[in-house]
Amino acid sequence: MINGTPDAMFRSLRIAASGLSAQRARLETIATNIANAETTRGPDGQPYRRRVVELQPRAFALDMPPAPTVETLFAMATPEGAARIGAAHGVDIAAIVEDPTEGPLVYDPGHPDADANGYVRYPNVRVTDEMVDLLDARRIYEANATVFQSAKAMLRRSLDI
Repeated sequence: MINGTPDAMFRSLRIAASGLSAQRARLETIATNIANAETTRGPDGQPYRRRVVELQPRAFALDMPPAPTVETLFAMATPEGAARIGAAHGVDIAAIVEDPTEGPLVYDPGHPDADANGYVRYPNVRVTDEMVDLLDARRIYEANATVFQSAKAMLRRSLDI
């Protein structure tokens, strides 16, 4: 136990778990975007709009230094130091928002959703960008999973002492 509270022992597990949840939400949103990359008419009659997950730090103070110094990193090693400098204790999903940009307008007079001039508005989803975001989310997810497993192993070893 750190400072006599079992809560402090599990802080690293909670931080990694919040990262896992956030990246899972990103992965699901990206998969939905890719699945709807060709959907020209949704329930509202409009083309699908790309969705993006917005994340926010958990327990973040406004007076945190812009770039961590060596002293800041050492201070974050203790719960009191982390609270004093306003260190984040994980991440939360702030919102899942629609990207407001318009999708491409493609000339396809035979398409059922073509306008009077033969143009079809496609979704604003670019599959290559989604694949890059997918790789990014997957790697961050794997990093959080590694942190979670390492913290769990350290807690197990501490039981053997």
